[in-house]
Amino acid sequence: MRKHPLFIVLLLLLPLGGALAQTGQDSPKGPRPKIGLVLSGGGAKGLAHIGILKAIDSAGLKVDYITGTSMGSIIGALYAIGYSADSIEKIARRIDWDLLLSNQAYMRSMIMDEKGEYGRYDIELPWVNHGFRLATGVIEGQELWLKFAELFQPVRDIKDFSKFPIPFKCIATDVSSGEAVVLDTGEIVSAIRSSMAIPSVFTAVGYAKRKLVDGGVVRNFPVRDVKEMGANIIIGSNVAGPLRSPEEVTNALQVLLQVAFFREAADTRTQIPLCTIYVHQPLDKFSMGNFGEAGEIIDSGVAMGQLLYPRLKAMADSLNALYGQQEIVRNRLSVVHPVKISSYEVKGLKNTSEGFFIQSMDLHPNRSYSAQNLTRMVRRAFGTRYYNRITYALTPLSDSTSHIAFDVEENPLTFAKLGLNYNQFSGISAILNLTTRNFLTPTSRSLATINVGQNFRFRAEHLQYFSRRANFSFTIGPQWDQFKITTYNNNFKEAGLYDQNYFRGDAHFGYSTNRDLTIGLGTRWEYIDYDPSITSSLDFKGHNNFLTSYFFIRSNTLDRPLYPHRGLKFEGEADHVFEQNPRVHNFASNITRSDTTFSSVPYERFLVNFDQYLPLASRYTLQVHLQGGLNLHYHNNIMNEFSIGGLTDQFHNQVTFAGLREGTFYAASIAEGMLALRYQLTNNVLITGRANVLFNNFLDRSSFFTTPDFLSGYALTFTYNFALGPLELSTMYSDQSRTVIGYINIGIPF
Repeated sequence: MRKHPLFIVLLLLLPLGGALAQTGQDSPKGPRPKIGLVLSGGGAKGLAHIGILKAIDSAGLKVDYITGTSMGSIIGALYAIGYSADSIEKIARRIDWDLLLSNQAYMRSMIMDEKGEYGRYDIELPWVNHGFRLATGVIEGQELWLKFAELFQPVRDIKDFSKFPIPFKCIATDVSSGEAVVLDTGEIVSAIRSSMAIPSVFTAVGYAKRKLVDGGVVRNFPVRDVKEMGANIIIGSNVAGPLRSPEEVTNALQVLLQVAFFREAADTRTQIPLCTIYVHQPLDKFSMGNFGEAGEIIDSGVAMGQLLYPRLKAMADSLNALYGQQEIVRNRLSVVHPVKISSYEVKGLKNTSEGFFIQSMDLHPNRSYSAQNLTRMVRRAFGTRYYNRITYALTPLSDSTSHIAFDVEENPLTFAKLGLNYNQFSGISAILNLTTRNFLTPTSRSLATINVGQNFRFRAEHLQYFSRRANFSFTIGPQWDQFKITTYNNNFKEAGLYDQNYFRGDAHFGYSTNRDLTIGLGTRWEYIDYDPSITSSLDFKGHNNFLTSYFFIRSNTLDRPLYPHRGLKFEGEADHVFEQNPRVHNFASNITRSDTTFSSVPYERFLVNFDQYLPLASRYTLQVHLQGGLNLHYHNNIMNEFSIGGLTDQFHNQVTFAGLREGTFYAASIAEGMLALRYQLTNNVLITGRANVLFNNFLDRSSFFTTPDFLSGYALTFTYNFALGPLELSTMYSDQSRTVIGYINIGIPF
């Protein structure tokens, strides 16, 4: 049915008529009504607000005021300072949400000596005021601060949010009084970080002598605030769902969040009637933490915006018809130029000096820096592991330079750490770690780690830095491992069981040319004891010890410690093994050979381990793994062969190989290549396929082990990331054994 044009005109004027009635105007001869935009909090669901912004831009509406809470404050602030809806969408789709909303830092910023320990433990408790304590939240979010600092660099000199291209306010909650705090001045980065600090999830934020958390606790939908700013017409986008039903509250965190948002739910009901256009986005299938589904949430918001577009377009046309065409500035974002920093100050230092901090950042006064430069510099300082949070504020000076003020929260010097691991080979383990800095000497790190479980392991280490930039280091420490290792015959059947004890005392010097490369020299003393508890046709009993001097080169450009998407890790070592002291008996066919069977002649060895990760698409990552080991002139030597098998690297001289159990074969020279394709099914679920080949005995052959010259194998692994780390369930197959076997690993091993 064709509708009458007059009816359409009247319909289009309905929103405007309501706005005029609210302002008490009888005719459109007064000033043009002001449009306010309100964006609610809702965690990941807040990304759906982008679709409403796209509809507003497409309709040609000019927003005059913006208020927001939590994720709504982030999206709203970006729009307020000049980002278009399309540019905000591109930013949201490109962001690595896993990294941004975690306590992990960008791995490439870490000092090389720190990368091996980073992200290995489930729980880290700092020692503060004579006791270990929990933080005010799980996530500090250093990377979040840095990303905000980059995005809001165009308004770095504006401390009054009403001076933004669109005046802006956001809401936080004072933890001491429970009152809503309206943030409209100061540092915009700190303001929005305060507004989104969900209690118990993110740490509270110090702001203007207050401790602030998420504004959604008391005012998740701040309509009254935009009305007080002067808005006559209010567009409100609400992504928050209702409180959970009793059946849906199934864990402690959900109980806490349910209680925390009681007041907010009641407040929102009073705010909705104040909206001229109210948009409730049905996002019940998503949770606040579903950042892994960011793309789908944005798509849902865009679809809602398309439904809303005709009404917004009608409003824009009505306003233009009554008040004249309004100029819409499409490019409102200020051009950002590098800032020349002429002076600096550092607040919050207690355990480190200002010189160490500035040298770590490589900051030089009277030089110009972009936001990206400052981000990299902060990451460098953060990579020393002495700092928990580093933020900065820029203040313009009269000579066109700027003063930069760093607000630093140092890490406590001592941490107790706990990890849990179950591996099909090594059994169940509790991994306890104590790490302390500056305990024995300044600019040092000392640690002790113990593996308590079916296999006992212990490692201690003292790392000493010799320069402010931590380029030179000296490391010394012992390690002791006890493992029960199954042996196999040539038919891949279990044939025996050994108790292997391995001890090493190691000392080495290292020089780091940058955060990605270290070279050095070292010496270690090694002791190996091999004691069969279930004998087979070929067994060794006894021990050997020897001194090894080595040159090493190590590089690590991985973007994260677990399941990296890009980067490489390389370890190369050239060894000279000095004269050995074997005290070993060889039982072959029940005939004991004398110790003279075994050689003590020195020899050389070379070790190479290479991993390259290449992102093929948003959810696919290719891994290239190469490993090589050569024992040169290895004639009748013993107890330094390479042990082949297993998917998890755990013990001395192990070469992981998909398709075989740990210790299936031993060889004096090996070369392995593997390709793995990983698919990220969801944010926490990964599926990985592996195929590898291994060549043995191509240079020197062991006199005491029979190993095929060629091996090939495959594995398919299902991974679920949860609170205790990765749960890995694998199926393996080898062309030589022609047997399908399973493999389980939970958590990160010692």
